[in-house]
Amino acid sequence: MTQEKTINGSNGYVMLAIFFLLFFGSIIGFISTGNPFWGIAMFFAILILPGLILVNPNESRVLLLFGDYKGTVKKNGLFWVNPFYTKKKISLRARNFDSERLKVNDKLGNPVMISTILVWRVMDTFKASFDVDNFENFVVVQTDAAVRKLASMYPYDNFADEGLDEDITLRSSMNEVSSALEKELEERLEIAGIEVLEARIGYLAYANEIASAMLKRQQATAIVAARHKIVEGAVSMVEMALDELSRKELVDLDAERRAAMVSNLMVVLCGDRDATPVVNAGTLNH
Repeated sequence: MTQEKTINGSNGYVMLAIFFLLFFGSIIGFISTGNPFWGIAMFFAILILPGLILVNPNESRVLLLFGDYKGTVKKNGLFWVNPFYTKKKISLRARNFDSERLKVNDKLGNPVMISTILVWRVMDTFKASFDVDNFENFVVVQTDAAVRKLASMYPYDNFADEGLDEDITLRSSMNEVSSALEKELEERLEIAGIEVLEARIGYLAYANEIASAMLKRQQATAIVAARHKIVEGAVSMVEMALDELSRKELVDLDAERRAAMVSNLMVVLCGDRDATPVVNAGTLNH
């Protein structure tokens, strides 16, 4: 037997009724007659009890007879099986696993702290019981291994100054990263009969030793991007101003004066502070 086999036991309520009938009948019969035959009836009554099993919703019982797998009871209710069966209870409920925060290196070699939240359940009780030593510990170890592999496949963030042009990053592509993590875990946990219901990153941050430096780097990147937009807009505004002055012929500007006006306008538009106006009471040259 290399795969799960679902079986149903006998009606447990009928066997429970037979137990009470034999048990109390043997007691009454022995007291009434003193015949030792009633002791045999009592023995069979007691033998019924070990065969009774109660299966709650989303639970199962794996049945073994002297090391031989006989099947799994998944149907809910009270059943009776061979009293010599070994009965192992396995829950089929969905379970949460919140992994510890691991320090791993991303694709660029930067140390990051990462953890995952996994929702899983047992689908194949045979594999969970006999193909791995401890399926719960197997889930923990394989989840940590999958997270380490995933972190090494993607950069934490996309930095233009390194010439990195990654579409998927750990920080900004949560859906894609979660899908990749689910696929990796499904391949690893299939051997244990585990179904992955959901897997996603629960915590993600730079490691403490580089967190401060990376924060400054992100701030610098944001400042550069903002400056780029400001300069781009300022150049458009200066170009528009010069075109309007030329079109309306309000003032005749030679090359030197145009350069001075461009310089002044760029200072005003790109400066961090408000410009201080200066009233020119003379000519443009003084």
